[in-house]
Amino acid sequence: MRLVNIAYVGEGEVLARPLVSPNGKVLLQAGVKLTRNYIDKLSHLGFDTMFIEDDTFQDVEIYSAVSIKTREAAYASLENLSKNLNEAQPHTVNLGEVKKAVQNIIADLLYSKDMLGNVMEIQGYDDYTFHHSVNTTIIALIMGISMGWHNGKLLELGMGVLMHDVGKIKIPSEILNKRGPLTPEEFAEIKKHAEYGFEILRKNHDINLLSAHIALQHQERWDGSGYPRGLKGNQIHEYGRLAAVADVYEALTSKRVYRNALQPYEAYEYVIANSDTLFEPKVVQNTFSKCITPYPTGTGVRLTNGLRGNVVKQNFTFPTRPYVRMTHEGEIRLIAPIDYNLAEHPSLMIVGIENK
Repeated sequence: MRLVNIAYVGEGEVLARPLVSPNGKVLLQAGVKLTRNYIDKLSHLGFDTMFIEDDTFQDVEIYSAVSIKTREAAYASLENLSKNLNEAQPHTVNLGEVKKAVQNIIADLLYSKDMLGNVMEIQGYDDYTFHHSVNTTIIALIMGISMGWHNGKLLELGMGVLMHDVGKIKIPSEILNKRGPLTPEEFAEIKKHAEYGFEILRKNHDINLLSAHIALQHQERWDGSGYPRGLKGNQIHEYGRLAAVADVYEALTSKRVYRNALQPYEAYEYVIANSDTLFEPKVVQNTFSKCITPYPTGTGVRLTNGLRGNVVKQNFTFPTRPYVRMTHEGEIRLIAPIDYNLAEHPSLMIVGIENK
C-alpha cells in the first residue's frame, strides 16, 4: 500500500486502510473500491490523502499505533465528559470512562508492531477539539513510553493530556469555531481555556493534581513566552513540558477549516528548530526526535537523484533516514523498483513529498 493525494486517486482503486470520521467512526472500510462519488464526498469532508493498494508495495504493512476501536472509545469518553460537565458540577463527574480510554491507548501502544511508523489516522477537519486531544495523547504517550516511564506515570500523563483542552467548554462557540482571524480580545478569551481546564480538573477526586496541571501548563514555553503564567524552564512540570511538544506537533499536522496541515516533516523540523526556546531541549532531542518520524510509512518522497517512490519502512536508529522504494524517474516508471536504506546512502536526501 502507499499514500496517495486524493487528486491522484482514480476510480476503481482500492482503499488499503479504513477512513474514519473525526469522532472515530469508520466511514469506509479497507478493501472498498473507490467510485467518483466516494472520492468527491471524501474531498468535501476534508480528506486530502488515503492509503491505496498497489502491487509494487504489497509487502509494505502499515500498522496503526492505536486501533480504531480504542480511538472510538476515547472520542466517546470525551463527548460524554463534555456533556456531563455541562450538566453537573465538575467535582461530581466520574472520570472512569476517560481513565479506561487512556489505559486502552497505553495497552495498544505497548503491544504495537510499529509504534513509530504511523502515529495518526487520516481524518477530515470537523470536531477538531476531540480529534486533537486523542492524537495529542497518543503522541505524548509514545514519548512517555520511550522515556521508560512506568504505567502509573503514563496513566497520569495520558489522563491529563486527553483532557488538556477541557477548559474550552467555557469558551463561547462563536470564538472557538471562528474561521477568520481572532481579534486580540477573542484570543485573550481563548487563552483562558488553560486556567478554566485546571479549575475543572483540580476539583475532581478521580484525577491526580499533577495530571490537572497539564491543562494549566500545556501552553507554557521553555523560554517563558507561554501562558497563562509565563513559567520558564523547570518551573514547568515535566508533564507540561512534554505535553507542549505533543500539542504543537499535532496541531501543526492537522487540517483545519481555515488552513491546510503541514507535512509531518515540516512540523518535525519546527519542533526541532525550537528546541531550547519554546520546548525543553532534552524532551526534543532525546525523545521527540527519536520516536516521531518525519516521514511516515507509505509517504511518497522524491530524492536528490530525481527518483520518486514511497517510504516502505522506518529506520529506528535514524528516523530521518527511512527505507524507501523508488518507482519513477520524474513521471517515467522504472522497469524495476529500486530499494534504498537511506542510512546507508548519505548522499541521497529526501527533497520533497509527492503523494502521487
